[in-house]
Amino acid sequence: MTWSATLDYGRKTKNVDIRPGPLRPANIIRNKFPTYKNGSNGIVIKLADGPEVPALKEAVAKETADLLDRRQRLSVRELAMKFEKGLNTATLLSKEVKWRQVALLERDILLKNLKSVLESLRGRVTGKTKDEIEESISMVEILAVQLSKREAELLEQKTEVTKLAKSLKLASEDAKRIVEEERANAHTEVESAKSAVQRVQDALQEHEKISEKTGKQDLEELKKEVRVARRIKMLHCPSKAMDLENEIKTLRKTFTDKSADCVNLLKELELHKRRKGNDIPVFDLEGLQCLGSILRIVSQNGAAIDISNISVQWFRIHPKESNKEIISGATRLVYAPEPQDVGRYVQAEISLGNETAIAKTAGLVDPDAGLVEYVETLVRKPETEFNVVVLQLNGIDQPKESVHVLNVGRLRMRLCKGKAVVAKEFYSSSMQLCGVRGGGEAASQAMFWRPRNDLSLALAFETARERNTAIMLARRFAIDCNIILAGPGDKTPW
Repeated sequence: MTWSATLDYGRKTKNVDIRPGPLRPANIIRNKFPTYKNGSNGIVIKLADGPEVPALKEAVAKETADLLDRRQRLSVRELAMKFEKGLNTATLLSKEVKWRQVALLERDILLKNLKSVLESLRGRVTGKTKDEIEESISMVEILAVQLSKREAELLEQKTEVTKLAKSLKLASEDAKRIVEEERANAHTEVESAKSAVQRVQDALQEHEKISEKTGKQDLEELKKEVRVARRIKMLHCPSKAMDLENEIKTLRKTFTDKSADCVNLLKELELHKRRKGNDIPVFDLEGLQCLGSILRIVSQNGAAIDISNISVQWFRIHPKESNKEIISGATRLVYAPEPQDVGRYVQAEISLGNETAIAKTAGLVDPDAGLVEYVETLVRKPETEFNVVVLQLNGIDQPKESVHVLNVGRLRMRLCKGKAVVAKEFYSSSMQLCGVRGGGEAASQAMFWRPRNDLSLALAFETARERNTAIMLARRFAIDCNIILAGPGDKTPW
């Protein structure tokens, strides 16, 4: 028997007996065909399996889905680049299909050679070996059938890839055309913008030239008008202003004199009424009858008043209702009107044993000029600060060198010295606020404040206007909180 064209089916040497055993076509189970090669002496050699390549349909479908998904988010230029990339990918896939087709043709030739070799061996062997060779021949035929099916699939894939490549090529050409059109439009817009900018620059330069010419003319005319105005002012304005000032001074003086005469006449009339059938000493009020002043009880005959033998009580009288309202704590010969007294009469009753004398203002207490407008301006602010000096704390006199800050806010009042807080209370029904009623030369600048039941303060402001401003502002903020602030013993409408 000749061994020139034999296959080594697991035998180590040719002298060893042929052992029965089935062939192991392991590559049939795999998804790809095994690779064979014709060796020397007609022996077929199986090559090592290469790395698995993903299916062509999956790669094409994945690439197409990725392009369709991201096309909406790409600009025209990027879309053209993606189309070109897809075209290149399709070209590579087409080449890969061609390579696989060539490989299949080579495998077909190898299978034919293998079949011919097995046919030649089948006539030379007998027994079990012959059965194995026949089984191998049947397996080779099965491989040939599968190879033909795979060739049909490759042809179908080749047609699909060719269609995809054509569509991608057309899309790439459309994208390039769109890019060129957009580039041309952008170039046209840039040129139009440049021309518009140039026109604007020319117009600005022309406007600057015209404005320089007209500006010089306007400047000359303005200088002429200024010279004329100065001349008119030097000739006429000083004399007119002096005439007006003199006239205003004369009117003010006349008005003051008339007011004083009127007040004196009212006082004399009141005294004349009191003297009829009355031997009680006559008293009068000295001082301006306006907010910010001090009213003082004086004797009509000029005699000194003995404080030990008399008692004093001040009242406020409503002009229409004529009812007396006692001013709690006002029991001195001196009283400073507070904002609550504006628009009312102020009356002092002097008790001399069993007899009582009355001293009353000739007219209503006048407000401070401009105070209401000033308070309305401060109401718009969330809080206002005043520099004060604490005169008394719970009725105990305090050193007057320490300066505190009183903060009047929309919801509360706060008294502090530096970072130390002396009192900080929200507006409440237990809080009391009024002018100091105990007399003294500084009564018009002092304020009584009781933030809570266990704390009372007497504060001195820099001016009487600030004291009245603080009282009016705090009462205005308290009314906004549905609370009325008053002094001790004062009647309130609530």
